Amino acid sequence: MSADLRFLDTNVLVYLFDADAPAKQAIARVLLTAGPVVLSAQVLGEFYVTVTRKLRRPLDPARASRAVADLCALPVRDVTSGLVLAALRRSQDSQLSYWDALIVETALEAGASVLLTEDLQDGRSIAGLRIENPFRQQS
Repeated sequence: MSADLRFLDTNVLVYLFDADAPAKQAIARVLLTAGPVVLSAQVLGEFYVTVTRKLRRPLDPARASRAVADLCALPVRDVTSGLVLAALRRSQDSQLSYWDALIVETALEAGASVLLTEDLQDGRSIAGLRIENPFRQQS
């Protein structure tokens, strides 16, 4: 586990493009460039769906596709069958949704020490992975 590697959840990336949340957008921009980060293929897929369908002012598919291509320049972990099975166990053992458990397992497999998300309990630790909500002052 790398002491400074941070796994970025989908919401961090979405805020990069959410003009309706300028304070969170500024935080997301800093997070993307402040030290080593890692993403997953799951996060990239969720990002595309969210920015094209769920934002108040959604991105057009071409712009969203370019954003995904740009984000692919960062380290991206694939979702493997082993991670799926680990996420199923984690989901059952930790009262996490399957999708959140898959994020946690992928972050652990990548060697991240911190998972940046607003979707899980801020300050919680799961198998040595610290959960941090970088937007807690903005929520």
